Amino acid sequence: MIELKYDREGLIPAVVQDERSGEVLMVAWMNAEALRLTQETRQAHFWSRSRGELWRKGATSGNLLHVQDIWVDCDADTLLLKVLPAGPACHTGERSCFFRRFE
Repeated sequence: MIELKYDREGLIPAVVQDERSGEVLMVAWMNAEALRLTQETRQAHFWSRSRGELWRKGATSGNLLHVQDIWVDCDADTLLLKVLPAGPACHTGERSCFFRRFE
């Protein structure tokens, strides 16, 4: 069993990638409970740092992220969720949160 390295607030970043296209859809934070719920339900759960609460992606919009696989990086301090998205991942309605190029 891999021991994850959470930060001081008990969080770990999670990169979310479309399993079919390989496109990075979003980056969010998970705590141990969010990770446990994600593993149990196969739907992505995250920790909202701004609201200070657990949330299930798509709970209100219906744009769920169906988790196919979870990977951990070599330092065990970042997760990669490979998902099948049911709608746009970004709260703006864009497919990915990464829709603007930095000039």
